[in-house]
Amino acid sequence: MSRVFVDTNILAYRFDAGDPDRQERARRALGQAEHEFAVSTQVMLELYVVLTRKLRPPVPAAAAEDALTELAALPVVAADAVLVRRAASTAGAHRMSIWDAMIVEAAHEAACDEIWTEHLAPGSTLRGVRITNPLAVE
Repeated sequence: MSRVFVDTNILAYRFDAGDPDRQERARRALGQAEHEFAVSTQVMLELYVVLTRKLRPPVPAAAAEDALTELAALPVVAADAVLVRRAASTAGAHRMSIWDAMIVEAAHEAACDEIWTEHLAPGSTLRGVRITNPLAVE
């Protein structure tokens, strides 16, 4: 069983009725039993904002809180000063945003094999973690 770090965008599509194709692909990907999923506190916070403020129509706050409760059952990497400093180093070394570098460092911290995201280059490897877009149409 592989361990997969899931970025906010993949989780948000699961709730996005405005994009039913991506919603279905996200639900299918996240339903794969052969993966153990992990997230970070950053992902949880971002997801709440996306669900309640960015999606049209927005997800009710109670449903967004339920989504966070579901995520809290997974391995969750907390953002702390050490992780932020490592992310700053990674951001500088790879010319990426600090937010994307935090995802990379959290995935590394959680000993993940992959990061599922649409924001990084699929097929590349950062800090020993392979970048994958599980929603890519083949």
